[in-house]
Amino acid sequence: MFSMESFQKEYETDTVDVEVRERKFSFFVPKALDRFIDPENVFNNFPLWAKIWEPCFILADYLASMPVNPEKRFLEIGGGLGLVGIVASSFGHKVTMTEYNHDALNFANANVHINNCSSNIEIKELDWNKSELKGTFDRIIGSEVIYKEESFYPILRLFRTYLKKDGEIILVERPKKTNIEFFKQMSKHFNIKAQKKIIRNGSEEIRVMMCKMTFKRI
Repeated sequence: MFSMESFQKEYETDTVDVEVRERKFSFFVPKALDRFIDPENVFNNFPLWAKIWEPCFILADYLASMPVNPEKRFLEIGGGLGLVGIVASSFGHKVTMTEYNHDALNFANANVHINNCSSNIEIKELDWNKSELKGTFDRIIGSEVIYKEESFYPILRLFRTYLKKDGEIILVERPKKTNIEFFKQMSKHFNIKAQKKIIRNGSEEIRVMMCKMTFKRI
């Protein structure tokens, strides 16, 4: 059972303030990553969840702009610190946000608490190799979730298990070799529409792609 008191005792945090469509949010982030990193193998389970990545803002803004249908259910995979799910739920969408990492789940719960959006969001642990959620969803969403080729089949199986037949998947990713190959493989099973987006961070331009996927009709 999550409690803010236990969270604040366990973690040293900073706070990041975010604004989406003129609505303000705050997020706890780890003050340092040392405790989450294996010193003997830095790249083993590196805590990618511990940062708010730029594609999250694109997906959060897009979901915030969508008309709300209280009957529709969203499943977020790889929710990290919770920005996308929290923004979407704050704008009225019904979201099940999932993560596998224990610390990420604690931070997501804390961020739901400080943003007062618990009525439309639930947070669940989800191992992509052992899918144990109940029901199906109208949309499956995720940002920066495609990193390893060994996750391709578990993600495909997850899509087949949890997406309604007339549902939609929305993924936002920075273009890289791994996710280009992922979408190539997914095109065997899904209709895919991709849009290029640009995020400006000062003088830097970060290019991302938003891919919408629906089941191919047999």
